[in-house]
Amino acid sequence: MNHSVLGLHHVTATVDAAQSDLDFFRGTLGLRLVKKTVNFDNHDVYHFYYGTEIGAPGTIWTTFPYGGRGVPAGRHGAGQIGATSFSVPEGSLGFWADRLRDRGLPATSALGRFGDDAIAVRDPSGLVIELVASHRDARAPWSGGGVDPAHAIRGVHSVTLVESSPDLTVALMTTRLNFTVVAEMPGRIRLAVGRDQPGALMELVIDPRAPTGRNGLGTVHHVAMAIAEGGEQRRLREDLLDHGLHVTDVLDRQYFESIYFREPGGVLFEVATMKPGFLVDEARSALGLALKLPPWEEPNRAAIERSLVPVTDR
Repeated sequence: MNHSVLGLHHVTATVDAAQSDLDFFRGTLGLRLVKKTVNFDNHDVYHFYYGTEIGAPGTIWTTFPYGGRGVPAGRHGAGQIGATSFSVPEGSLGFWADRLRDRGLPATSALGRFGDDAIAVRDPSGLVIELVASHRDARAPWSGGGVDPAHAIRGVHSVTLVESSPDLTVALMTTRLNFTVVAEMPGRIRLAVGRDQPGALMELVIDPRAPTGRNGLGTVHHVAMAIAEGGEQRRLREDLLDHGLHVTDVLDRQYFESIYFREPGGVLFEVATMKPGFLVDEARSALGLALKLPPWEEPNRAAIERSLVPVTDR
């Protein structure tokens, strides 16, 4: 039974230094920092949420900066997100290639993405970030990030899963998670929720020889899909449990509720609700300016602030 997954919600990575992460995703890519909070499972580490104006589901990229905390570099490989792609307007890749080169970050041409042109670059932690040019993305960009709206990022385009074998993953996604296979090419499968639109896409790269990936600095921790509300999320959870998957309880993430499970190839999936969103504790004009803590961490605010590495706007 398929459930009402609506598309992508966010992508979360384990990264190195907090300041270099901010400088790249906010300063170079021009994304808005929509929330500065802490990792709810380790409150001594930031959790940065980047997106467009209000961090709408499908535009959100989030990071845990674990640099200096004894976390080793991860290993890229199977059972992992190999690349995260952001959607930019058709005709803007020249602008982005120049912008990245001027900042000492030369981009390379990414292999064809089913007719879409793309470039790839490594972020300061070693993550593969792609910019995919698309004429099919009507989402409004963030206009306050120092990038002309004619070129600015519209949101997450897709994620690429590295799989040693795709069959069980495709079966789960097409029978339980509302995806369909919309395109195939040698070694790559594209799945989408609804039509083939940015923000609702996952691609599988099949590489039987890939080493098993290991989470650490410079790797994607998980990808989240959006679901409308908690009742549908709980029905999905029960269905996944009935089919033998290990699924967490529903967890309160302050800005959405989440469940987590690993797909058959090993990638950590999250399903997150659309609401309440990032305006629940900050005004639109103030998003990302202050350190926001969930109510249960407020008694620890002084200790948390002392433990976090100071960061600045640049």
